Amino acid sequence: MGAKSYIVRGKGNPQSFCSCSHGAGRVMSRRAAKQRFDSDDVHKQTLGVECRKDSGVIDEIPAAYKDIDKVMEHQSDLVEVKQVLCIKG
Repeated sequence: MGAKSYIVRGKGNPQSFCSCSHGAGRVMSRRAAKQRFDSDDVHKQTLGVECRKDSGVIDEIPAAYKDIDKVMEHQSDLVEVKQVLCIKG
């Protein structure tokens, strides 16, 4: 919701069963996120991002997820990353 998105191609690493993670993964449960954060937090953490910011998406707040850059770094032996789009403006 507030982080980068990656589309990757697997390298076919047999030690990982030719698989890789399909997302950053959570650092807290949906319930914990709803108890810890409110709509103001969602607004702050998604500044500049066009997305829903109402109370119905508090459990999807960026702080409820792992750092996607670290996740991608840790699976560099599993996936190929190539920039395909750059939007400026």
